[in-house]
Amino acid sequence: MISPSVLWLSVAGAAFLGTGLFVVRKDIATAHGLDKLIAMRFAFVASSLAVFAAEHLVDAQDLMQAVPPWMPGRLFWAYFVGVALLAAALSLTSQKHMRLSATLLAVMFFLFVLMIHLPNVAAHLRERLYWTIALRDSTFACGALALAATQKPAWRPDHSDSWITFARVLMGSTLVFYGIQHFLYPTFAPGVPLSKLTPPWVPLPIIWAYLAGAILITCGVALLADRYARASAASAGLLMTLLTLFLYLPILLMSKGTDQIVTGLNYVFDTLLFGGSVLLLATALPARAKDVVSQSAN
Repeated sequence: MISPSVLWLSVAGAAFLGTGLFVVRKDIATAHGLDKLIAMRFAFVASSLAVFAAEHLVDAQDLMQAVPPWMPGRLFWAYFVGVALLAAALSLTSQKHMRLSATLLAVMFFLFVLMIHLPNVAAHLRERLYWTIALRDSTFACGALALAATQKPAWRPDHSDSWITFARVLMGSTLVFYGIQHFLYPTFAPGVPLSKLTPPWVPLPIIWAYLAGAILITCGVALLADRYARASAASAGLLMTLLTLFLYLPILLMSKGTDQIVTGLNYVFDTLLFGGSVLLLATALPARAKDVVSQSAN
């Protein structure tokens, strides 16, 4: 018998991913090269948010433990985050009110970093996992921030440019940090370098870790230098998409038992959300460049 967690997480992910891809099918059909992948960004992000929304609503009793103990109503906040994530997923899928939803989503992820992850980093400075999670959620926030900056009506051009630059620099730094982690700890599964080891059925796991690390460092340096930034962000998104399809999805399909399946779903959509967030930045970079050219011409 399927547990409620597995059922609702799976339904949410499949429904939002399928619907999101259907909504942008024309954009995918008319795009070329990496632009086809960039066209899928809303579907990737929305489906991931929907999965985590379902997890918060179904497993609120467990997830409330992550709420800082000094906050009253910890169970309420677990449910509140679930509803907020679901609302953002609906907004991105329908492409309605995206400036508002993206702004609030960025604020929420940055609050996670400030209130939960940075205190954990401060308490465990030598443990890479806490740094990894803090930078991961920062990337989620930066993707939403870049999306908000490209929406109309938008902030003043100079403000939009500043926020996109901030997102580009923070994401580039994260990619470089992740890439270095792949060389230091190549036995861990590539992508977002968390605590899962690469399964024994993966051939040449060290080679794949080094390759992923080299790609991430290259893309990160390009973002920091603002050279070929859009292509680099799209390439990082492509890497995360391929890892989702050919590593984390098979891990999920091989999982047995509720705990393993839920963990597998988290890794699939965690990696997909990271990739989608970088693709949101890729969309914002050309708009920023055009604004700069337009301003120079005036």
